[in-house]
Amino acid sequence: MLKNDLMVKNPLRGLVNDTNTLLAKGEFGAILARAGVGKTAFIVQIALSGLLQHKNVLHVSLDEPVQKVSLWYEEVFRRFAESYGPTPVQHLWETILTHRFIMTFQVEDFSVSKLAERVSDLTEQAIFFPQIILIDGLSFSEPPTEILNALRPLARQWGVGVWFTARIHRPEATDAVGSPKPPDAIIDLFETAIQLDPDDNRVHVRILKGPRAKTEHAGLLLDPSTMLIMDKSVQ
Repeated sequence: MLKNDLMVKNPLRGLVNDTNTLLAKGEFGAILARAGVGKTAFIVQIALSGLLQHKNVLHVSLDEPVQKVSLWYEEVFRRFAESYGPTPVQHLWETILTHRFIMTFQVEDFSVSKLAERVSDLTEQAIFFPQIILIDGLSFSEPPTEILNALRPLARQWGVGVWFTARIHRPEATDAVGSPKPPDAIIDLFETAIQLDPDDNRVHVRILKGPRAKTEHAGLLLDPSTMLIMDKSVQ
């Protein structure tokens, strides 16, 4: 019951595609924002959305240790489920953890070949078979075209969608409504691109590219006080 309630309340449910997923197999998605806006919190909620569906989520962190990433998950999950009693929440938390695996690299040591080697170690020993991959901390100071081109055939081979966090600087260009617009060279690397755009005490979630771009489902906010994704229509 608790799991079903959380899935129904999940504001990301409006962004799924025709296969009832946020990304199709082999597709890339990006969460774009300036430093400190909430990219990691957002991508963790994407992960939790998958975990609640019993999908195996591989979280690859390039700038945080395993313990800190684990704390992100626990904190976001407990805020998301805080209206329920501690016993059912704890049971569900322990259940979904079996579908998560955290992998860390030093930024300077990360490469697609090293990632492929470690994923192969997991799958060949039947330890973990990822269905969703998140990569948090990859540098986007220049478009990482070479890395993404090398990863795309592996994503298709593994049958996974891959999400990235992309730190962007405040750009000079703006879109039709006057919001800062990330460079096209970055957006073009992904099938789905979501921008976190801070404004006063709110963070707007703008769907720049993807199956639900420019639809009624783009009306989301990230609450800076809780770092939870919210639907504007239920504020």
